[in-house]
Amino acid sequence: MTLKIHIEEGAAPYEQVRAQIAEQARSGALPVGYRLPTVRGLAESLELAPNTVAKAYRALETDGVIETRGRNGTFVAAAGTAADKEAASAAQAYAERVRRLGLGEDDALTAVRDALRAAYRH
Repeated sequence: MTLKIHIEEGAAPYEQVRAQIAEQARSGALPVGYRLPTVRGLAESLELAPNTVAKAYRALETDGVIETRGRNGTFVAAAGTAADKEAASAAQAYAERVRRLGLGEDDALTAVRDALRAAYRH
């Protein structure tokens, strides 16, 4: 994730953070399920006050661009219908599980394709 804050521009720093994250999520540069830095971590890297980043995160969460999962962190949220969001959440959980199991990407994709073929044949 790359963000650039231009203090000399007219937009408030929190609005610049909000707009840039929203655009990167919309364009796919930040994929669904991408874990965002902590408020404090992003504030330090951008040399902003933590409250500035927290305000941007709150606005993004209100807009449905990101979601906070308690102590697990803040992630780019799935866009679209409830079914799309549930599918994206299930895919994220699957990806995390196969990574923990030590499967490579090709093996994980093969397992998904096999499961989809079996599910849609019936």
